[in-house]
Amino acid sequence: MVIEGKILIVDDDQDILTAGKLLLKRHFSQVMICNSPQNIPKLMLDNRFDAVMLDMNFSPGESSGAQGYNWLKKILEIDPQSVVVLITAHGGIDVAVEAMKLGATDFVAKPWQNEKLVATLTAAVLLGQTRNEATELRHTNQLLAKDTNSSQQQPLLAQSSVMQQVHSLIERTAPTDANVLILGENGTGKELVARELHRQSLRANQVFMSVDLGAMSETLFESELFGHKKGAFTGANEHRVGRLQAANGGTVFLDEVGNLPLHLQAKLLTILEQRKVTPLGSNKAIAFDVRIIAATNIAKQDLTDESRFRQDLLFRLNTVEITLPPLRDRTADIEPIAQHYIAFYSRKYKKVEKTITAEAVELIKHYAWPGNVRALRHAIERAVILSESEQLSADDFQLNYLPQTSKSIEPNTVQTSQETAELNLDKVEKSTIETALKQYRYNISHTAKALGLTRAALYRRMEKHGL
Repeated sequence: MVIEGKILIVDDDQDILTAGKLLLKRHFSQVMICNSPQNIPKLMLDNRFDAVMLDMNFSPGESSGAQGYNWLKKILEIDPQSVVVLITAHGGIDVAVEAMKLGATDFVAKPWQNEKLVATLTAAVLLGQTRNEATELRHTNQLLAKDTNSSQQQPLLAQSSVMQQVHSLIERTAPTDANVLILGENGTGKELVARELHRQSLRANQVFMSVDLGAMSETLFESELFGHKKGAFTGANEHRVGRLQAANGGTVFLDEVGNLPLHLQAKLLTILEQRKVTPLGSNKAIAFDVRIIAATNIAKQDLTDESRFRQDLLFRLNTVEITLPPLRDRTADIEPIAQHYIAFYSRKYKKVEKTITAEAVELIKHYAWPGNVRALRHAIERAVILSESEQLSADDFQLNYLPQTSKSIEPNTVQTSQETAELNLDKVEKSTIETALKQYRYNISHTAKALGLTRAALYRRMEKHGL
């Protein structure tokens, strides 16, 4: 059986090189030889070797092994993960042991026994491949972490005084490992704040893992967060690493944490206290090291209701608490956010970068934006797509929200007059969704449940109606 592996033999004795190659090429897919150690650097730059067989003496009469020590150091400087097997004929075991202290993996004595040489090189190749795979995986994870951390499309734009206070909290909290709880209505940018906390933290080069607890079914909660072993339950056809373990060293963002049922809150509290997870189907706990940032759109007074949210879990999560104001309370930020998205969607849809009229700016600044930044973004995207002018006017936004200065209609008010009755199904659907959103203070999970919809279905209908 031939093992997939690439070996380099370095020796100044041509007979040794020939004998080694003839023997090893029957057992390994690639064997290269080199009769001068001066060629090692170029060979290593041009190839990735799973193992290197290195002679310890290259000059006539030399038996100290000093040359081998020197080239061993150079090989490890070029690639610290290199697996080097030394060939020794002089100096005996003491010389080889000293070389192994300097980083060699193993040694063989001349003249070698064929079976022992093959066994030694087999172990060395497998070790080298494991090290190479680990290095590649580490580099891949670093690239993924970098890509994940730079993937946000919108910076946390803030000119208003209330958002400057938020930025100040982020700057002071980010360098610590303190747990953070972010409060705010849907669409206020809670995930952006979480990403900014991660970006400014000491874990910035590690993974940022976002977990939407509101969209996760109860049956998948433990499997997703803790992982599972093959055969742990019906359908578990392979091992799966849980989110907490996968994000080890980085940050985990637990979105919609307020929607977790009480019995799952208890499980979450336990793992946050112990900092260990036990995958389903396993009896071995695995330690993890992550920073926890959580977010919810539930009002603070509701979080303090013991029948709805465990207070010991709340204390665990809100070492630092950041409350994001709704867009209607930070009107100074509306124009810069709008300008950002106008430029972004103009590029995305390959249009000449549009501007916005002063009238349109005043319009968007005086609307309540119940969907906050998410609703503003959708309105701008639609306006950029549909506008036939290089300037976005007030009419391009097609806003049907009540302005901030208007008197809101109470959710339970029903118009029975024949003159005001609305029979258009789309308008009735939109009105019903608006009423439900107001009644449940724009909590998507509760609104969807009241309407008999899934969260995804509600989001689709909100987008359809520009909500």
